[in-house]
Amino acid sequence: MDFAKVLDTVSRFLDEHGYRYVLVGAFALAAHGLSRATQDVDFAIEARAQPDLVSFLESLGYETIYRSEGYSNHAHALPALGRVDVIYVGEPTGTKLFKGATTVTVSGKAVRVPRPEHLAAMKVLAMKNDPMRTFQEMADLQHILALPGIDAEEIRGYFERHGLSEKYDEIRRILDSAQP
Repeated sequence: MDFAKVLDTVSRFLDEHGYRYVLVGAFALAAHGLSRATQDVDFAIEARAQPDLVSFLESLGYETIYRSEGYSNHAHALPALGRVDVIYVGEPTGTKLFKGATTVTVSGKAVRVPRPEHLAAMKVLAMKNDPMRTFQEMADLQHILALPGIDAEEIRGYFERHGLSEKYDEIRRILDSAQP
């Protein structure tokens, strides 16, 4: 997949239309120091952009393989264009997410990524919605919770809100046992 091309194409469209967005998934994790392989580009975008973005991606030859109010997934037959996954964020969550984002350079392009705490919130929700993702999400959350200056209490709140307090406690035990 040509990540730089896909990132540039989608972000240019969003910028031209004035839609707020952040890069999430593996690229956002990399911005916070955790590199892992990926075969897609993931965005969180304000909810009002969904109809325009889906139409745009389909005009480029992407097939919409799933679409709901909060998510859409798009795959292209050309391997270079790969897959684009989107989380659509409503208010007041959107304002918090976009306001707290920071700018980083990914594939030569300046893009915004969420605060680590907001990435953690997305990871907790993904784990709740799809328990098959628990192993990968827990590893990512362990990395996030080990970052310096992280607001662990904010992250604990996301686990509690989604009924996953025991998973937070599990990560804390692992991190605490690794301390010298």
